[in-house]
Amino acid sequence: MRMLLTIIISALGLLIVSYVVPGFSITTFWAALLVAVVLGLVNAFIRPLFILLTLPLNIVTLGLFTLVINGLMIMLVAWIVPGFSVDGLWAAILASVVLWLISMITHGFAKAATRPAPRTR
Repeated sequence: MRMLLTIIISALGLLIVSYVVPGFSITTFWAALLVAVVLGLVNAFIRPLFILLTLPLNIVTLGLFTLVINGLMIMLVAWIVPGFSVDGLWAAILASVVLWLISMITHGFAKAATRPAPRTR
């Protein structure tokens, strides 16, 4: 149940990003759901490999190259999923930052809502 909630929150976040970031577009909610699933899989399996391969560059840039990797992962998903397009690397990087902000806020609310109430004496 929690994973389904995470996917739906991510899909809604992606739709919000498509309205905020120019050059980032998703056609339907179903496409957003598919993008959320594929992006989750790409971030789980491919992104760690990219981070490992670019570790020296990441160290030199003090971790800022991770933004480029996140943008590349979004562009990879745009190449895979129909109904989702990104017009360039800068749009993908900006989208990854906005998506991170939305994700941080919404997942914080979801975690607070599912936290058990404190016990009283």
